Amino acid sequence: MAHVELSLSEVFVPTARASTEPESDNFGQWSSTVSRADEPCLLIDAETRVIAISTAGCELLCLGEPDDLIGRPLLDGGLRLLDFTANRGELTEAEIDKIPPLLALSSGRLARGLLRVQAASADSSDATVDAISTPVLADGAVAGSLTFFSEV
Repeated sequence: MAHVELSLSEVFVPTARASTEPESDNFGQWSSTVSRADEPCLLIDAETRVIAISTAGCELLCLGEPDDLIGRPLLDGGLRLLDFTANRGELTEAEIDKIPPLLALSSGRLARGLLRVQAASADSSDATVDAISTPVLADGAVAGSLTFFSEV
């Protein structure tokens, strides 16, 4: 039988650090972080425009280069989402609104789900990714969503 022992210690309170970046809001800081991230991630604004995407995110989602997507609407940037049926049809408008990045925007809450992404070329297989999204706030209001992806 496993034995678990707990102990209490003093609370660690980190000291405030001075930012090394120029004056920036919360949304701007996330944008900078996502752009440099090694993990597949994406930041969109409230109008669903791509603000930042990591190189790994572009590769996983079959989207090309990050610079080609910045400023474009997420779904106009080449992202092709398929349903999970045998027919592999593109998602309908109602289904698109329920993908995690958009659901986090509309609900203001965490959202998670699986996405089936159409492969970039005909000889490649489609990718299934797990997406976890959180709303990003600016001045107390939802200004966008941050999504991390993992291949399934």
